Amino acid sequence: MAAKAPATPDQGKQIIDLLTEKKKTIVTAESCTGGMIAAALTDIPGASAALYGGYVTYANTAKTRMIHVQARLIRDYGAVSNQVARAMADGARNTAHADYAVAVTGIAGPDGGSDRKPVGLVYVAVSSELATVVIEHRFGDLGRDEIRKASVKAALDLVLQVLTGVED
Repeated sequence: MAAKAPATPDQGKQIIDLLTEKKKTIVTAESCTGGMIAAALTDIPGASAALYGGYVTYANTAKTRMIHVQARLIRDYGAVSNQVARAMADGARNTAHADYAVAVTGIAGPDGGSDRKPVGLVYVAVSSELATVVIEHRFGDLGRDEIRKASVKAALDLVLQVLTGVED
């Protein structure tokens, strides 16, 4: 499977412009991307009008302590799961009192994969007051850096889809 194109400044600009126009805020909750989504948004001048901030919840205890992901979800489904991605997005949005949240959890490798959850498995979630959308991606073993870049792009794509009401 080919790597998705890296995130573009245009994606970040579109997100910041849409949120600023709507007078809405977004917060990030990142595990495998380690703050790269927040960095992509803060690359845009004027981002402070829409970006509340971000949580880097790399450790499972950070997920539970910082954004209130229930430890039972991590125990029962694993940190890389639809359930935990949803809880990360909802927890970040509620903790920050933001209008939207984007969350990412995945296995960037090179270690940590299994037959059931291979390297390149990433869940992206976007939470709003209306709903929380979670998408599973299987990027394949592209290498750690490329998986992280593809995850950022996928996260920004999903935010744009939610903000514009466009579905793929």
